[in-house]
Amino acid sequence: MRLKHFTDGILKNNPVLVLVLGLCPTLAISTAAGNSVGMAAAVIFVLVCSNAAVSAIRRFVPDQIRIPIFIIVISTFVTLTDYVMHAYVPDLYKALGVFVPLIVVNCIILGRAEGFACRHTVLDSVLDGLGTGIGYTLIITMIGMIRELLGSGSVFGKTVLGAGFASKPVLYMILPPGGFLLLAFFMAALHRVRGR
Repeated sequence: MRLKHFTDGILKNNPVLVLVLGLCPTLAISTAAGNSVGMAAAVIFVLVCSNAAVSAIRRFVPDQIRIPIFIIVISTFVTLTDYVMHAYVPDLYKALGVFVPLIVVNCIILGRAEGFACRHTVLDSVLDGLGTGIGYTLIITMIGMIRELLGSGSVFGKTVLGAGFASKPVLYMILPPGGFLLLAFFMAALHRVRGR
């Protein structure tokens, strides 16, 4: 049963492809694979820690103020993430920009706190956070790799398609419509596989 809490977030209830949550940072950040991995790491940290904290305090929080308390818990971990990224990876911090502080209002984080962590044990909530975070990481990283490859001919900053391609890249892929198109292809592929 506990393994199911972990695996559900990867494909069955993938936050981006199935639940369609957190699309704004997914599409804005995924223009480069390195940015995607950085954002995914921040989301995993906040998701796992906030799920654990919400689950630990769930019995002491009155229903009337449940959501504001959850937001305070989440914002604590986001602030910690923000400060650590600013101090230790300033280039990534600049690239992610406003999307790091906006993790506070990311639907994935609040949705898992409200939908799962406030009803389950700390261990189950941590497993759910890890699985959901890994599912988010897989999708945002794959989208980032494809967009960077087609948009600039490189992956993780390393040239893959040569200088000839780099002079005439598919700029459409770096723009928002390219992100939406890739997301649609991933959703269609997942529904096709799950339909079988």
